[in-house]
Amino acid sequence: MHCPFCQHSDTRVIDSRVSDDGATIRRRRECERCGERFNTFETAEIKLPGVIKNDGRRETFDERKLRTSFDLALHKRPVARDLVDAAVRTVIDDLRKHGEREVPSRHIGELVMRALKKLDQVAFVRFASIYRSFEDVQAFREEIEKLERDLPAIEGLQLPLLGDVVVPIEKNKKR
Repeated sequence: MHCPFCQHSDTRVIDSRVSDDGATIRRRRECERCGERFNTFETAEIKLPGVIKNDGRRETFDERKLRTSFDLALHKRPVARDLVDAAVRTVIDDLRKHGEREVPSRHIGELVMRALKKLDQVAFVRFASIYRSFEDVQAFREEIEKLERDLPAIEGLQLPLLGDVVVPIEKNKKR
């Protein structure tokens, strides 16, 4: 490893630590020539499958796009960041286990929906409404009813979708 300060080619490792999630190793290094210290991070590089878009185009997998999908669906929802990170890792792990060189974007969307269903029902409905391109209110209602049928499996893990209390909406009254 070259020193980022003087570009000398000899640096030595002073300390190594595994990160909290176990996926990264942090190494503290010192340059033999100038004595400056710096950190390096080591991760395993595993090739993820390519993505076949709906129009037939092919793209490389982009973890940032995946994370953005989660972030948009979970915008202003009470879900801890570490749970979101774990869900993103689960989707990526599922793609690695898939074993194919390319996967349809639809498959990735289904993995995201499965993860969001476990994290937050509102986020799941948000994502599903865009992902599945509901044509009308009835299709949207059917998806919510399907989610409610699945509720016993995930009940108690998150806030209620519609809540138990119904607050009547009063019409504007003239004063």
